[in-house]
Amino acid sequence: MRNFALMGVAGYIAPRHLKAISDTGNRIVAACDPKDSVGILDKYSLETYYFKEPERFDRFLYKRHRENDNEKVHYVSICTPNYLHDAHIRLALRNDCDAICEKPLVINPWNLDALEKLEEETGRKIYTVLQLRLLPSLIELKKEIEKSEKRFEVEVTYITGRGKWYFVSWKGIEEHSGGVATNIGIHLFDLMLWLFGDAEEVVVFKRDEKTVSGFLSLKKADVKWFLSLDSNLISDEVKNKQGNTFRSIKVNQKETEFSKGFTELHTEVYKNVLSDKGFRIADARRSIELVYKIRSSKVSDIVREKSHHLLK
Repeated sequence: MRNFALMGVAGYIAPRHLKAISDTGNRIVAACDPKDSVGILDKYSLETYYFKEPERFDRFLYKRHRENDNEKVHYVSICTPNYLHDAHIRLALRNDCDAICEKPLVINPWNLDALEKLEEETGRKIYTVLQLRLLPSLIELKKEIEKSEKRFEVEVTYITGRGKWYFVSWKGIEEHSGGVATNIGIHLFDLMLWLFGDAEEVVVFKRDEKTVSGFLSLKKADVKWFLSLDSNLISDEVKNKQGNTFRSIKVNQKETEFSKGFTELHTEVYKNVLSDKGFRIADARRSIELVYKIRSSKVSDIVREKSHHLLK
């Protein structure tokens, strides 16, 4: 049994990590979050230490590191706002813990270099969550793509409605979240690169606080992509069936199923980490570089025939 601590336990994604820790037969010994709405911890343990201040949490890890191995914290799971990931990863490694960090691992790609150096200095490891790579249907699709000599036409649509709170929170501040392409799109861009290879051309057709759209020329595919937080773009028919979220990946006009099990793969991620097969900085680098390029690129003046159908 391994000991876990979790930062950002009051957040949206934390329950998936808590469940994964429990499902893999491990225990959550400490948690940290400035918000004290953390009653979910009682579902897993009544003995979990809770800290509102990261400084006191840091001290707890430091003390545990100097006690016997039964008390040491082995992993720190990081579910904090995107712009804090880098700092909290460093906090974990400095206290002789491995880090399991939600995506995006960092917002800006140059921070990856510093983290790699810290791994070398401390001998600890940094893992990230790229759960779509573990979805059986997508693993089969990757095998088909690798066997094929042809070029693929791909269309990616992800619309997930968000209320006014989103734009007041850290998620609505580009410097804190990385913007729409990073915050809600990072897993899809990672998937495209994993399936079809490196990006050879990146074009952005639209980018604002709610929507970003563009075109990617990858090694084996041309990809039209559209990401939005505007639920008005979802038809009433779709809303009646599945609410304010619509996901679609079409490969050569054929729909690829990736919604089933989408939110249930964290346990598989943790199993891989615990067997030292988890996703590392090198796995995350290309997608972080790509979303940075999307965020910093000039928006194209001409919406060409390559643009997504929702922009036509």
